[in-house]
Amino acid sequence: MSTHFSWRYRRLLSMARRVRASIALRGWRGTIGRISQDLKRRPDVDDSLSLLPLEAAFTSLSLPTSTTPRVSVVIPVHGKIEYTLACLRSIANHPPTDPFEVIVVDDASPDNTATVLARVRGLRLLCNESNLGFVGSCNAGAAAAHGDYLVFLNNDTQVTPGWTEALLRCFELRPDAGMAGSQLVYPDGRLQEAGAWVFSDASAWNIGRFSSRKDPAMRYARTVDYVSGASLAIPRAFFNSLGGFDLRYAPGYYEDTDLAFAARAAGRSVWYVPDSLVIHAEGASSAGAVETGMKRFQAINREKFAEKWRHVLCKQPAPGTPLTAVDRTRRRGTVLVVDTVMPDVSRDSGSLRLAGILKLLLADGWHVVLAPDDGHAEDVAIRELGALGVEVLVKPWVSGVPSWLATHHRDLHAAILCRHTVAAQYESLVRQHAPGAKLIFDTVDLHFLREERAAERSGNTALARQARASRRQELALVEKADTTFVVSEYERDMLCRLMPGARVALLSNIHEVYGREAGFRGRRDLLFIGGYGHPPNADAMHWMAEDILPALRQVVSDARIWVAGDVPDAERRALSDAGLDMLGRVPDLAPLMNSVLASIAPLRFGAGVKGKVNMAMSYGLPVIGSTVAVEGMRLLDGQDVLVANDASVFATAYARLAADEALWNRLSDNALQNVRAHFSADAAMAALRKAID
Repeated sequence: MSTHFSWRYRRLLSMARRVRASIALRGWRGTIGRISQDLKRRPDVDDSLSLLPLEAAFTSLSLPTSTTPRVSVVIPVHGKIEYTLACLRSIANHPPTDPFEVIVVDDASPDNTATVLARVRGLRLLCNESNLGFVGSCNAGAAAAHGDYLVFLNNDTQVTPGWTEALLRCFELRPDAGMAGSQLVYPDGRLQEAGAWVFSDASAWNIGRFSSRKDPAMRYARTVDYVSGASLAIPRAFFNSLGGFDLRYAPGYYEDTDLAFAARAAGRSVWYVPDSLVIHAEGASSAGAVETGMKRFQAINREKFAEKWRHVLCKQPAPGTPLTAVDRTRRRGTVLVVDTVMPDVSRDSGSLRLAGILKLLLADGWHVVLAPDDGHAEDVAIRELGALGVEVLVKPWVSGVPSWLATHHRDLHAAILCRHTVAAQYESLVRQHAPGAKLIFDTVDLHFLREERAAERSGNTALARQARASRRQELALVEKADTTFVVSEYERDMLCRLMPGARVALLSNIHEVYGREAGFRGRRDLLFIGGYGHPPNADAMHWMAEDILPALRQVVSDARIWVAGDVPDAERRALSDAGLDMLGRVPDLAPLMNSVLASIAPLRFGAGVKGKVNMAMSYGLPVIGSTVAVEGMRLLDGQDVLVANDASVFATAYARLAADEALWNRLSDNALQNVRAHFSADAAMAALRKAID
């Protein structure tokens, strides 16, 4: 057999093995998709990644590093100076916002690496006297580091904005996190790695390899078996406590896998962090033939790893286990949450409550999948929720909830369907595909109650008919659901009277207690929070403009009412002309909360617990509100709030509060206590666990 034929035969045999392995892991459909993707022509570089060119000659380079760093970036190098310079220049272009240092460990490079890097300002350069390999160089760099966190980075990488911030945020969000790794992508834009699984024979599989990096299924944080040392963060003290990278794996390969197993053996978790995006020219830093180059240590060190961790590997999935099954074994279970649109905490209190529910589910160990019924989500929303660990189902990646249920029904432990318009669409589908899953109807607030009150106030017969239809639909859903969530005691008691056999649970608004940063003195004016798109808010704005503000100015001539929330342009101009101060959507309410005298909530109809009231009280800001605004919240007039139901009483209440510091302090203190007692995360978690477990 000729040498050329022998080489081609070995290559074809290797390809056949990979295809068989892929069929076992992905199935035929996934394998064909993978082959089609590999055959598809694509540019060498994805222009949207803003990849820097490799430099033929050195030009001036300075890094804005600190002598008292929080982050130590450690880059081991052996030659390939053009890659190292591009890596350093990307750090200079996208420096960490935390104080940082960059340590390059030159591992006896055969080229002019040391000479060139000595000219980079702000760089700490360590030069090994002899070649220590990747493992030894990383340990040497870590030993010289001063930061609280180590970030190991290959020199054939280029970083993107926010890459270290995302890694460090992982440790801030998750106290048990021991290691965090970036999303690695190829220069052509395809996903290289979203963490990895390890099988019982010590082989590994890079999650998402060659998929689209923009697929939301690859954009949520998750625990994995290991993350690549190409971009890996770890607290320095924890790294030292593990003894650093194990030298048995010198010069390299499997040292990152071993470190991850050691981290988990020490009781810590290993996280893939999708919003830390790093471009990696895989192989440039470890080129060579599998049989004779650096790559040969992959097979050698796999055997060492298998021997060291055999007592753990016996519990890992067998090689060939389908990836979906591997993924399933790593999860407690999946909770699907469906709402009309993506939550936006700056838009409405329902979004704030839903965001709190998602965080509580994640904290309890569930894999959380959020599906906006309209199928759309802004990229920033996918990124922010993904950083928390929420998978978002959006088009074109998923056609809709029905197709997702058809594919993932085996994983479903519970479905939370928000609002009757959503629950009516998907209740039967959940029962059909996942009859064993808990079905939870989250009313958000009872729509029929709000509509009935609006119809009664306006005398609108069409709205009254709509309210009757909503009542029939909502009560039917309450009957079908395993549990129904309501936000107020008033609504819970109502449903218990109407549906005595139903399981109705109170899961109210969830608020962090911010506390007050300023006392009574110097405060003035009123603040209304809410968007015009919600009918009770629109009615309240017109009432304030037409009646309440004129009555208020008869008592305090220069008093103002500030309105924070989205309002269409035409209505905004009209309300502004009437005297209201229209602020639009305000991303940070704290400055307002700590400067106005009180929050005003003049709602004449509505249902549920009012987030605007909760929000103000979480800052210790007294509330002047209508009976509708404060119902179901265990609030007493004169002790926790001031209640007003006509314009003159609102004006009198403002004047009374402005003249009585003791009253203001009493309302402020009791408001904070009310939020702690009734609208805390602990209370919501108890309701969730009872419904889902």
